[in-house]
Amino acid sequence: MGLSLRMRRRGGAKKDILTPAMSSSEEEEEEIVIPSQFQCPISYDLMKDPVIIASGITYDRENIEKWFESGNQTCPVTNTVLATLEQTPNHAIRRMIQEWCVAKGSSLDRVPTPRVPISSHQAIEICGKLLSATRRGDHVVCVEMVEKMKRLGQESERNTKCFKANGVGLVLCVCFNAFSENANASELLEDVLLLLTWMFPIGSEGQANLTSTTSFTRIVGFLKSGDQNAAFLVKELLSLDEAIVHKLAAINGVFDALVKSIRDSSSLTSIFHMISAKPETTSRFMELGLVNSTVEMLVDSENSVCEKALLVLDAICESNEGRTIVRGNELVMPILVKKILKISEFAKKSLVSVMWKICKSGDGSEVEEALRLGAFKKLVVMLQVGCGEGTKEKVTELLKMMNRHMKMNGFVDVSDSSIEFMHLKKPS
Repeated sequence: MGLSLRMRRRGGAKKDILTPAMSSSEEEEEEIVIPSQFQCPISYDLMKDPVIIASGITYDRENIEKWFESGNQTCPVTNTVLATLEQTPNHAIRRMIQEWCVAKGSSLDRVPTPRVPISSHQAIEICGKLLSATRRGDHVVCVEMVEKMKRLGQESERNTKCFKANGVGLVLCVCFNAFSENANASELLEDVLLLLTWMFPIGSEGQANLTSTTSFTRIVGFLKSGDQNAAFLVKELLSLDEAIVHKLAAINGVFDALVKSIRDSSSLTSIFHMISAKPETTSRFMELGLVNSTVEMLVDSENSVCEKALLVLDAICESNEGRTIVRGNELVMPILVKKILKISEFAKKSLVSVMWKICKSGDGSEVEEALRLGAFKKLVVMLQVGCGEGTKEKVTELLKMMNRHMKMNGFVDVSDSSIEFMHLKKPS
C-alpha cells in the first residue's frame, strides 16, 4: 500500500500544488500514490536521501539522523539494537525514486542526487593534513584544506558536526595562532574565523591558542574592520574566563574596535563582560561615547538587542562616573519610561535597575522627569503583573520616591493615586 495524495489543478494556475487529499467540486484532482518502498518508515514522506542502516531497513537520512541524535540506538521498525549507527546510501532506491518522479512529469519535483556526507575518517584525514601543513608553515596547503572544510561545512550541518566531533576546532585554533603574525595570511585567517564559529566550545588548549597576544591582536584587527565572526569569537571567549578579559583589555585598539562595532550584538555582550569583570574599563569606554551609542540602540532595536543594551547601561551605572554620564543623556529617561511595558521580563530587570540607580543617586530632577513622562502608573502595572523579587524591591522603592516627590511638590493630586499605591508598604 502507498501513501495517497491528490494533485489539485486550479484554473489559470501555472503551478501544480501537491496537497493532502481534499474533496472539491470546483477542482480537478489527480490522485498520486507514493509506493510504500519509496516512503520513509518514520515520516511516511517520499525519501530524498535514502540510506540503509545496520538492520537492513532504508530510511530518509534526515529522519534517521534525528532518531539517532535523540539518543536512540535501535532500528525504529524492528526495534533491534544496532551494532553501528553508520548509514550507507541506497543508490538503487534513490535512482528508482528519481525515475518515478520523472515519470510523473510536472506532478512532482525530481528528487536531486544528494551529496554524501563526509565520514569521521575523512574529517580526521583533512584535519591531519591541516595540522601538518600548519606545523611546517605551508600556507598554500593550509588554504586548500581550510577552503575544503568551508565548502563541506556549507554543504550540510552533518558535515559541520562531523568536523567538530573529530577535533577540527583545536587544529583551526593552532592554525590561526601560527599564522597570526603573517601579514599575507588575511584571507586564510578570515576563513578560519568563519569555521571556528561552528566549533564552540573549543576546549582549554584551543582557547590558549586563540587568546595568545598575537592571535588576540589579529582578531581585534578583524573586529576593527567589522568582521562579524571576529565579534562572535570575542564574545564567546570573554564568556569563558574573566582572565581573558584582562588579556583582551591589554590589546591595543580593542576598546575602539568594540565601540565601533557595537551595532553587532556580540560586541555589546563583550562590552558587558569587560565592564563587569574589569570595572576600570568603564572610563575608557565612556570616553569613546559608549553611553550615547548604547542609548541610540535602545530607540528602535529588537528585543534581544534591547536586553543587551540595558545590561551594558546597568553595568555602567555601577560607578558614580557612569551614573553621572547616563543621567546627562537627555534620551535616557524618556526611552526607559517608554520601554517599561514593551520589553521582555529579562530586559525589565535591567531597565528598572538603571532607573533606580540614577534616581536614587540624583538630585530629584530624575524622579520628577520620570513622573512627568508617566512612569508612576507603568511601574504600578509592572508591580501588579508581577516581577522578580530583586526587581520588585527596586520598583517599590522607585514608587516611594515618586510618591514623596508628588506630596512635597504638589506634582499631582496624591489622593488620585492612593488606590494604585496601596500595594506599597508605608515608609518606616
